[in-house]
Amino acid sequence: MASGNMKAIKRRIKSVGSTRQITKAMELVASSKLRKAKARAELARPYFNELYKTMCEIASANTDFSTVFTEKREVKNKLYIVVAGDRGLAGGYNSNVLKTAVSAHKDDAEKPKIIAIGRKAGEFFSKRDYEMVASYSNIAEDIKPNTAQDIADIAIEMFTKGEVDEVHVFYTMFVSSMSQRPESMRVLPMDTVQLENYGTMDYDPSPEAVFNRIVPRFTASLIQCAVVESFASEQGARRTAMENATDNADAMTESLSLLYNRARQASITTEIIDIVSGASAQE
Repeated sequence: MASGNMKAIKRRIKSVGSTRQITKAMELVASSKLRKAKARAELARPYFNELYKTMCEIASANTDFSTVFTEKREVKNKLYIVVAGDRGLAGGYNSNVLKTAVSAHKDDAEKPKIIAIGRKAGEFFSKRDYEMVASYSNIAEDIKPNTAQDIADIAIEMFTKGEVDEVHVFYTMFVSSMSQRPESMRVLPMDTVQLENYGTMDYDPSPEAVFNRIVPRFTASLIQCAVVESFASEQGARRTAMENATDNADAMTESLSLLYNRARQASITTEIIDIVSGASAQE
């Protein structure tokens, strides 16, 4: 009986050891990707901030500024651009941003249309009777400007044609390798900030024309930054999850090893008793 128990524990130790090798490897891969993704996120932010400042300056210099991109409408239909991961094993990374998107429209009469970025987002919304406008997988790690522009063009076209009245982006903000925060922002219609003490400037052919030319690039930049932030968040969440899994495997191996040693000692004790008993019976 003890021998059978020892074999079962030994198989369990081997299984846990194999799992630990996988989780440790995934932890190292996520750590490597996290360093690159964090650097990309830090490089992308200044470009986005300068572009946003330029748009605000154009609006600030013109008190009668108005375009279709700043027009407020009665909101009947929405478009959600939701950024999630292509894989799991990242703690609550995917579920948190998806829950944020769902809770954002819980009081709306109509479900929003969806542009899903990441396989997990596509699978989630396609199974829940949402209208999928587009779905993109395996683009987050190295998203190209033209891909972000394609997504932005779809959103802009739907907004300008009146198919949707608002466009929102749901993504995960990278705070640190230990902390990631799901966020949402309204892309269209745009809210421009009036800058104080900003003088009047001349724009050719007009402020509206310049603004309208910048909006598609700004929207694409925003989407690209959201994807980059989300990918960095995903790697941070996966690294933490795999680190915890590896630590749990170590603790389980230690506990199983203790059980194995106790079972082995019990087996040895039983054998000694049997030998002593046999010797006593022969006397």
